[in-house]
Amino acid sequence: QVQLVESGGGLVQAGGSLRLSCAASGGFFTIMGWYRQAPGKQRALVATITTGGSTNYADSVKDRFLISRDNAKNTVYLQMNSLKPEDTAVYYCNAYSGYLGGDYWGQGTQVTVSS
Repeated sequence: QVQLVESGGGLVQAGGSLRLSCAASGGFFTIMGWYRQAPGKQRALVATITTGGSTNYADSVKDRFLISRDNAKNTVYLQMNSLKPEDTAVYYCNAYSGYLGGDYWGQGTQVTVSS
């Protein structure tokens, strides 16, 4: 079975930092990344990274967030710096596998940034 286990969410003050981790199992995932969903908003891209290290960031987090991965462990990380209250959302890990035929999602982890 494919499983994505997220960790690292929590409460942090504006300007602080937080690191999210997502460990995937049950397959090899060529693209891994993070999406977020705030109340009343649609789920949106935060950042993605390929096995080759190519990254893609939402404009709202570029220069503040850094995504990385450990290919051997199928684990993706999101280092979040200079957090703002608007970053408050449920963050979901995503992993894509062409072999398995689609995307898989984690359960989500709450990130709350207080002002």
